[in-house]
Amino acid sequence: MTFKDLQLIDPIQRVLKELNYEQPTDIQAKAIPLVLQRKDILGSAQTGTGKTAAFSLPIIQLIYNKEIKTCKSVELRSLIVTPTRELAIQIDESISNYGKYTGIKHAVIFGGVKQHRQVKRLEQGVHILVATPGRLLDLIGQGYIDLSTVKLFVLDEADRMLDMGFINDIKKLLKLLPEKKQSLFFSATLPDNILKLSHTILNNPSKVTAARVSSTAETIQQYLYYTNKSSKKALLHHILKDSSIEQVLIFSRTKHGADRICRDLKKSNINAMAIHGDKAQNQRQKALSSFKEMKIRVLVATDIAARGIDIDKLRHVINFDVPNESETYVHRIGRSGRAGEDGIAISLCEPEENAFVRDIEKLIKKKITVIKDHPFPQTDKPMTAAEKKEANKEKARRKQEFFANRKKNKAKASYRR
Repeated sequence: MTFKDLQLIDPIQRVLKELNYEQPTDIQAKAIPLVLQRKDILGSAQTGTGKTAAFSLPIIQLIYNKEIKTCKSVELRSLIVTPTRELAIQIDESISNYGKYTGIKHAVIFGGVKQHRQVKRLEQGVHILVATPGRLLDLIGQGYIDLSTVKLFVLDEADRMLDMGFINDIKKLLKLLPEKKQSLFFSATLPDNILKLSHTILNNPSKVTAARVSSTAETIQQYLYYTNKSSKKALLHHILKDSSIEQVLIFSRTKHGADRICRDLKKSNINAMAIHGDKAQNQRQKALSSFKEMKIRVLVATDIAARGIDIDKLRHVINFDVPNESETYVHRIGRSGRAGEDGIAISLCEPEENAFVRDIEKLIKKKITVIKDHPFPQTDKPMTAAEKKEANKEKARRKQEFFANRKKNKAKASYRR
């Protein structure tokens, strides 16, 4: 199947051709026809499956046919709600690209920044609004947004939304939306609490499930360095001495770890910035834009903050920490080698992560190439007293961070940002 088989309008086909999009992903092939038929959708799809295009392309087409071609006044017709600022910005950028030749007006709103520019954009009129829950409810309360004209509603990353404590905000939002509307509900997982929420949103939905992301692109070369926890920092510096690594996205398991990696790289005069949930919005946007504009060599990110990072021609990704979820590894390295470009993924593995590597290789059904010739090989010798002390401190810090995040998420459920 190609995009030409999906009965998309000429202005969209023109853009897809420019972007070298030929074959739709599994979720796109299944969802686009159903959305165009005005069906409600319950979708199980993770970031990296092409989900944004699966709902944004048909929404743009429906609004174009109903609003733009008939020269109607600009009214809010589609609301897309997503949990993180980065993902909201990414979706808005995708709509901007896909709607390039349609005349669709769109905007994105999120918290953590002053509202003036966002309000000014809303006052100019939009067909599609992408929003995070807190800022959306805030601007509704101030009278800047009226949802009574919404015909298409998308709730994206629903499981992440609940994890972040937005359930009460979503319930408030649902009461403000028109009863008669088309709704699209996407979640990476569908546990009972997610299904229960979907029942309050959807009307006789069609269920769409994306193929499980279990394979890596053939264009991505994967390498593995076995080392010790105490040697990871030195090994990273050794790898970055390679001048062919012009830019690299480094993944850290924790926010604290991302900041620590960044500080250490700066001490060695390597331009680096970190992006994670504890950073202010302007800091996160500055880091992302600096990386995209090649002003910095290294961007260090956590998995949650990395949602929405989509950088063309990014060649190198480094897993400073091997993820304990195998599919997370697939998504991480998929940030490189996009659109047929070559990519290189490097993972630094300490002894405690050896089992994670075995799980990853089982999922992707291939062995990762091991680089043995390096100065910091993994050893079987027991940890020194200093290493044990550092490991215990890290364990205590992770525990503290877990409970702090849980407390923060509960607070978000009762407090509108």
